[in-house]
Amino acid sequence: MTFLNPFLLLGLAAAAIPLIIHLFNFRRPRRVQFSSLAFLHELKKSTMQRVRIKQWLLLALRTLAIACLAFSFARPTLEGAMAGFIGGNGRTTTALVLDHSPSMTLRDGSGAYLDQAKTIAAQLIADFESGDELILVPQPSTAFTALSYQNASAARDAIGGLEPGQGASTLFQSIQLAANELSKQANLNRVLYVLSDLQSSTFSDTTRLDIPDDIRLVLLPIGTDGRGNLAVSDVSVLSQIIAEGQPARVEARFTNYGTEDVNGLVASVFIEDVRVGQTTLDVPSGTSASAVFFVTPRQSGWLSGRVEIEDNQYLYDNARHFTLFVPEERRLLVVEGNRAPKEYLRLGLSENMTSASVRFKTDEIAETALSGAPLGTYDSIILNGVSSLSTGEQSALNAYVTGGGGLLIFPSDDFPVADMNGFFGDLNAGKVVSAGIDSEDGLTVGVFETVDTEHVLFEGMFEPDPSGKRPQLEQPVIYKSITYQPAASSGSEQTIIGLSGGAPFLQEIRAGQGSVLLFSVDSGVRWSDLPVRGLFLPLLYRSLYYLSASGSVSGESMQVEGSMQLRLAGVSGNDTIIIRDEAGLELIPEQRSVQGAKVAELSGAFFIPGVYSVVVNDEVIRRVVVHPSALESDLSLLDPEEAVSHIAETSQKEAVVMNLSLVGGDQLEDQLRTARSGVELWNVFLGLALLFLVLEMLVSKHWRP
Repeated sequence: MTFLNPFLLLGLAAAAIPLIIHLFNFRRPRRVQFSSLAFLHELKKSTMQRVRIKQWLLLALRTLAIACLAFSFARPTLEGAMAGFIGGNGRTTTALVLDHSPSMTLRDGSGAYLDQAKTIAAQLIADFESGDELILVPQPSTAFTALSYQNASAARDAIGGLEPGQGASTLFQSIQLAANELSKQANLNRVLYVLSDLQSSTFSDTTRLDIPDDIRLVLLPIGTDGRGNLAVSDVSVLSQIIAEGQPARVEARFTNYGTEDVNGLVASVFIEDVRVGQTTLDVPSGTSASAVFFVTPRQSGWLSGRVEIEDNQYLYDNARHFTLFVPEERRLLVVEGNRAPKEYLRLGLSENMTSASVRFKTDEIAETALSGAPLGTYDSIILNGVSSLSTGEQSALNAYVTGGGGLLIFPSDDFPVADMNGFFGDLNAGKVVSAGIDSEDGLTVGVFETVDTEHVLFEGMFEPDPSGKRPQLEQPVIYKSITYQPAASSGSEQTIIGLSGGAPFLQEIRAGQGSVLLFSVDSGVRWSDLPVRGLFLPLLYRSLYYLSASGSVSGESMQVEGSMQLRLAGVSGNDTIIIRDEAGLELIPEQRSVQGAKVAELSGAFFIPGVYSVVVNDEVIRRVVVHPSALESDLSLLDPEEAVSHIAETSQKEAVVMNLSLVGGDQLEDQLRTARSGVELWNVFLGLALLFLVLEMLVSKHWRP
């Protein structure tokens, strides 16, 4: 016999109370001499014997009543053969880990895996009795919580309402959660059932399981075999310059998890649900292959896209989403030096020269007003021939660039070498070693010797040459140029166009999240004839596109059941950030204000795979992509005996495997009968306590010695 509440046996100490009262009630009677009753002295002994018998009987009944009450609260239980002889069932707490991950949507000869699991779960709770309890842990678990039911109907409804769900939690994590909840229960019989297809990618976890010895672990495998699968495993936007009407590169990776090669796979790319590209490729078994798509956005703003393959049996990874940001206009700040040429730069940025897809909103200020300008409100800044940079201005420009801003520099005759070198030094860049080299004979001081045509500035500018020759840029005549010396062994600098002699014509300096582009000639025609060449406007526009991108050509992404902090610059503390899904449902996330921005905390069950819009004041200011778990794409199943061995290695726990058929429930009924191996006797002891109290009352009132 065991006790489910052994600590309540301390109540047996109360059984001593009647004995203590009995002992303290012995009082010596006072002698009264009464000569006429002397003949009764002989009856004294026989009468007192009967009184003592009544007192001891009452003491025994009261003591037994209190002891039986204590035993009843301690819930004594018979186990083993004696329990089977007596018959009856003990209360049972059943923990049920029910796998409803996407892989459970597959089918075999008995139907969909999830439907099979629901049918078996319904059989598990068919013998639900009073005092029994069910702990349901869906896998993947919603918010990683366990649901408790003490009513068979409610449990059946909860199981029947489970739909395929996605998450990043593993089967081992759900088993551990169920074991933790089960260990808190007081019922003698505690069984943990796992209904799953035993997908190897989610089951083969190295996490150690801690399952108490008195909890029985039973695996109920669903599904007959694994199968191959082809998934769109990754999509990335390669282009760093995104403009309306101009092609951008998108790369997708496809993974073959099966054992057979896939040839002629058709993959398509969509922008706002419109197919804009298609390709075919081969993916050998067990490997991945990549394809590059060229997409041309036809509108501005935040756009959603996806790469999709032809349907196969498993639909959850046939498409992968991405986002593009096509600015409607670029906000530029042009800081003009006192002697800097202005006409060609103004003309190039004017509405007369830009098309509908190339729009700049330009503000011009004198260099004396730079210190008070709100730099953070501009996508790019142009320093056109400034003659000085104070330390405060250098610090402000440094913070602007490292924070993600773009800076374009044109020198002039008043180029401040010392100030500029101080600014470059703060960026850990090189230095200007000469303020300007003039042509002695009026001819060019150099020609383009090296051009990095692979740089994103030139993406889409050249038609591919069938002969494989590298494209050539138009050569301007250079009369004067500064000489910039890049920092030694610096990985943050790149010479985009180099002159003969080794000096850069166009140098990129990367710092933090932003970049600086430095031209070696001015923006006018005194130092070169570049402004009147056909190269000038494309090079200027592409430079400004590149600098204004600041890493925002694509929105943020996270995995399902993950979390992310989304920082939105320029959102004031009074504005409310709203997250809207593709169906129009909205969520207001936790958010807080920081300097110059607002941060939103994205996490929770609301974020299933898909594209979400970040809305402020009814305007979409960002798109966020939630990707499905990569673990679910590998559909290979673990052999049940391998699963038992893996559990034994990680927990020293022996698990039992039950292979059940949906047409017969005999084996399941036998398992349930084995699980209910105890008989609780608390009601027997409670009845005995009541019986002893009734007898005590009868003896006390009706037996008068």
